[in-house]
Amino acid sequence: MSGFAYVVHEGKARKTTLREALHEQANLSWTHLTTNDGRAKAWLGGEARLGPFVLESLTAVETRPRCDAVGDGAVINLRGLSSEAMGSSDPLASIRIYAQGGHVFSVTRKPLNAIDPVRKQVEAGEILDPGDLIAAISQAITEELDPVVADLGDTLDDCEEQIAGKQVFQLRRSVNQTRTQAIGYRRFLNPQRAALERLAALPGEWLRDDDRLHLNAAADRAARMAEELESIRERAAVMHETLTDLRAEQIDQRSLMIAIVAMVFLPLTFLTGLLGMNVEGIPFAHASWAFWGVVGVCVAMAVAIAGYFVRRHWFEP
Repeated sequence: MSGFAYVVHEGKARKTTLREALHEQANLSWTHLTTNDGRAKAWLGGEARLGPFVLESLTAVETRPRCDAVGDGAVINLRGLSSEAMGSSDPLASIRIYAQGGHVFSVTRKPLNAIDPVRKQVEAGEILDPGDLIAAISQAITEELDPVVADLGDTLDDCEEQIAGKQVFQLRRSVNQTRTQAIGYRRFLNPQRAALERLAALPGEWLRDDDRLHLNAAADRAARMAEELESIRERAAVMHETLTDLRAEQIDQRSLMIAIVAMVFLPLTFLTGLLGMNVEGIPFAHASWAFWGVVGVCVAMAVAIAGYFVRRHWFEP
């Protein structure tokens, strides 16, 4: 089990041990565990003496963004970007938080990128109480996700330009990857917005008015990103259909060209096959001009057949 703990008292932050943080009387006592083993659950239920509901919420294997009031505190689950590779269906790492009075317990099973900038804020004395801490984590998560969502939109813009230039190949994979990422992010951003809004509305002295404003701002940002992801998902679906239609059109055009070439050479093949039979009685078999005569007839036939197809506009795309 690994983790860290900070104690903030009268605007000054001090790093301490997990055990000492439990008994410190301060404005903020933040205990963070980074683990996925049973020792974290044993420590939280034993030394920290957290209740069964809180313990299960902090150590559950599968979570989604949520916010539940627990007595005069709250349990909050959020999702953010991780430095580790994540699956396409679950692209965001979770952080589970329990806040009560001056104490905040947080648990992550995967490294969460937002933790490091928040730790720097704590050490710099910019975070003074639990409300500040949770608002800072929420803002760090949404600020990091915002450019990622914007990049997905830019990727689709580039794909649309390539479609306009008829550059169909290699686009389907890019569009599908963008759509998959958008679906994965949107899966968590919608409930995360609801969780932040509910947290901002919870009663409690540990949440000040400025904390509620910051939480509402983070919720609004999450809502905007969710709307952008929904737009990206719909655009990607339309682009996928367009690419499928363009691919089918290209295949039809090439099949048409093959058919035209086959129809041009079909009578020529019949004629040369007929004259190439090894039987007696073939006309002009011993004439010196016969070969070039047959070549001339074949050329005339090919030109006539091609001209027919041109008049019928078969060569037009």
